[in-house]
Amino acid sequence: MAERPGRKPRKLHSAQVVRTERLTPHVQRIVLGGAGLADFSADTWTDHYVKLLFAPVDGMTYPEPFDLERIREELPREQWPVTRTYTVRAWDAGRREMTLDFVIHGDEGLAGPWATRVQPGETLRFFGPGGAYTPDVTADWQLFVGDESALPAIARSLETLPPGTPAHAFVEVAGPEEEQKIDSDVEVVWLHRGNRPVGEALLEAVRALEFPEGRPHAFVHGEASFVKELRRMLRVEAQIPREDLSISGYWRLGHNEDGWQASKPEWNARIEAEQEDAAA
Repeated sequence: MAERPGRKPRKLHSAQVVRTERLTPHVQRIVLGGAGLADFSADTWTDHYVKLLFAPVDGMTYPEPFDLERIREELPREQWPVTRTYTVRAWDAGRREMTLDFVIHGDEGLAGPWATRVQPGETLRFFGPGGAYTPDVTADWQLFVGDESALPAIARSLETLPPGTPAHAFVEVAGPEEEQKIDSDVEVVWLHRGNRPVGEALLEAVRALEFPEGRPHAFVHGEASFVKELRRMLRVEAQIPREDLSISGYWRLGHNEDGWQASKPEWNARIEAEQEDAAA
């Protein structure tokens, strides 16, 4: 997910689970379809995202037909649906099917446990799509950097690149068992985190990269702290113009999505101001 332009009115969609697949020990793939996707499309950006709606308590249900405005009028706030943001890994316009990949952390959170137990035929509601990034093929070379949260967007971006496009891609995952197949001729450098802090291996890899000549177009997303350091490295040290960067923290250690999304605009504004001053 890139830094967002002006928001459009949100549209609520409803879809059914078509099939599920465990890709790696910690990634569950869910494919959604059904008549509710008849007017949905995710063809414009490679970082398209949707905001999934979940009940805040396991097993809680809402009256049908689902009416979010009525729910918010009649139920206390702690019973309102909560949103979780996921990147669209793939969109099949012909079959009207959307693929989402969920990183699983045991029983932690709402979306991961849902993805591990959901069955075909069950309904999922969501807002979207949003999005703001696709690789600029007029650039001289591409740079992709991210952890598991950015992998769907990075993989989709790589799969849209024309063959032979100069690109460097670094993806950090827990270990070799978490690597995924990507249909691209770009060689992905898989970095295995092990017991190291999230993003440490990515910082080392980008620092060690000998940047090719010419104008890059970069996509850098994942945990906010390492993204902050890479933003400084690329904007201040490498002097890459802001318009050639899609860079933002998808999540932050110690924060759930609700807390991070509430504090993210202030965090981004402060970091951007500091680094713009340093780059000037």
